[in-house]
Amino acid sequence: MKIGYARVSTANQDLEGQIKTLEKEGCDKIYSEKFTGTKADRPKFQEVLSILQEGNTLVVTKLDRFARSTTDAIETVKRLFQKGVKVHVLNMGLVEDTPTGRLIFNIMSSFAEFERDMIVERTQEGKAIAKQREDFREGRPNKYSKKQLEHALKLLETHSYKEVENMTGISKSTLIRAKKKATK
Repeated sequence: MKIGYARVSTANQDLEGQIKTLEKEGCDKIYSEKFTGTKADRPKFQEVLSILQEGNTLVVTKLDRFARSTTDAIETVKRLFQKGVKVHVLNMGLVEDTPTGRLIFNIMSSFAEFERDMIVERTQEGKAIAKQREDFREGRPNKYSKKQLEHALKLLETHSYKEVENMTGISKSTLIRAKKKATK
């Protein structure tokens, strides 16, 4: 039996491409989750590992969907090989339980970890450069402009929070924060 596993790191990423690829590969069952790969306790992945039996094949589209680091990948593959489970990483091929197969897998795992580390490093460098800009603001952008908030605060002088919220769509908590900020 071929069992597929698909994973994306955040809720706003799409699993569809991985799932379609796993379906084309002929997986009998596909498990998927939206869960960061930096955490070891990925519920669906743990479920997949627990149901795999001798003769099964675990299929993933890429190595980084399956393991957090080289060490994690090697340990997971070792455990699967001990259970008699084959591992097929689609962008690498079937991982064989032979000295050569394990060597190639270890090298590819190291490259995958290196690539992930480089992405993190570039992201941090970009963030450091952005922080040097005068207009840099970390976090998500403001939902309302300064002008919208000023208008809502002006309305608060003659209306209740509920009325201003209904007129502007700006929540009471946002109005309270804006009012505190304006009085500083």
